[in-house]
Amino acid sequence: MAAILAFAGSNSSTSINFKLVKHTVSLIEGHQIQVLDMSGYPFPMYSEDEERQQGFSNSLVELKNDIAKSQGLVLAVNEHNSNPSAYFKNVVDWLSRLERKFLEDTKILLMSTSPGKRGGVGALEVMEKLLPRFGAEVVSTFSLPAFGANFGDDGILDADLNQAHQDAISQFLESL
Repeated sequence: MAAILAFAGSNSSTSINFKLVKHTVSLIEGHQIQVLDMSGYPFPMYSEDEERQQGFSNSLVELKNDIAKSQGLVLAVNEHNSNPSAYFKNVVDWLSRLERKFLEDTKILLMSTSPGKRGGVGALEVMEKLLPRFGAEVVSTFSLPAFGANFGDDGILDADLNQAHQDAISQFLESL
């Protein structure tokens, strides 16, 4: 049984990426899963001055500790203008200042969704390249396009997308 931490890189209380995360972890059995709602984690915009004057917040230290206790991470990144949101990039910046290899030995299922047809693939690609710099191993990815048309009360509606999602979860779980 592995410890898995799950969250979306969004601070929105209505995040569709967080909905995807919750659906994903509902399909995982036999593991200890902790789900974080990042809308409860406010962080100031990173700057050296802020770090020098205020140091690291308790919330940041707790997040880093939660990541360190986990063997796997289920992460869905939201997209703003074909990139990860400023909020999530800011979280990564803060975490990397607290401990450069904050994702050391962490296996990641990296996902993204958006209302559009590209499914947040721009943000997904950026984070897939960035996270290994901090020690992560991105073992599988999944992009869900057109969230409103492809996701409902029972999860992913399109059979091919649902299978791709299941495959990404399986590959992730096999790596733990």
